[in-house]
Amino acid sequence: MAVMAASNLMKSKITFLTVLLFAGISFAAEPWAVAKLDKSTRHGEWVVVTNGTRPVECWVVYPEVKDKATAVVLIHDIFGLGDWAREVTDEVAAAGYIAIMPDLLSGAAPNGGKASDFTNTSAIGPAIRKLPASQVTGDLNAAADYVKALAAANGKVVVAGFCWGGDQSFRFACNRPDLKAAFVFYGTAPSAENLARIQCPVYGFYAGNDGRVTITVTDTNQPNTKDLMKQAGKTYEPVIYDGAGHGFMKGGEDPAGRDGDKKARDAAWTRWQDLLKKI
Repeated sequence: MAVMAASNLMKSKITFLTVLLFAGISFAAEPWAVAKLDKSTRHGEWVVVTNGTRPVECWVVYPEVKDKATAVVLIHDIFGLGDWAREVTDEVAAAGYIAIMPDLLSGAAPNGGKASDFTNTSAIGPAIRKLPASQVTGDLNAAADYVKALAAANGKVVVAGFCWGGDQSFRFACNRPDLKAAFVFYGTAPSAENLARIQCPVYGFYAGNDGRVTITVTDTNQPNTKDLMKQAGKTYEPVIYDGAGHGFMKGGEDPAGRDGDKKARDAAWTRWQDLLKKI
């Protein structure tokens, strides 16, 4: 009987874990990112900013510097503000910048929670795709206004985004004229009409093995981003990293990631920091 009970208990555990797996629940999707966060000496905190009457939760990390710092508004990828999103925010702060990443899914999770409150992680992507563009812009403006006004800030604000966030960083540059720069990581551009409103330089980071996105940058068989930005008289400097795939900034940090992603991530990080230092 004891053997049968143990067997049934084991079957129950396996069934339970299987249900959770297929429900899309992740216990530690990016443990390597959590491990890096746990070792950080920087001050990180959750703050709530407001877009009109809408509360937006944001992850903010402060650099350990003596002078006032430039602020970087970061935009998460299609997977939401998860472990890696918080970790890359911390890395930007480690480089000497006030870093803020708004959770654009604030209020969209079950019971009005944020991205981390989704019990079914497969629902995060569809929820992000449903976000109204005007709401996203308002949330980003609220985050930018918050960090720009901090006593520790020097008044300069830039934006950077990844994947879906790369699309949004390009679009935000069309909607906020006081940005000093926009950094687009494997994101696509908005319409030519919107590009005409950009007031800051845009720097692109693209993967060589990412035809869906990278082809929009230089493909001569269609109106491409490089030509459209040139026609609009805007500064646009894209770099394509051969051997890398989409999402290489995250994949390149994963210990189990591909070599091409790791090389691209290191090169892109160096370039990004060199550009930030000039602002």
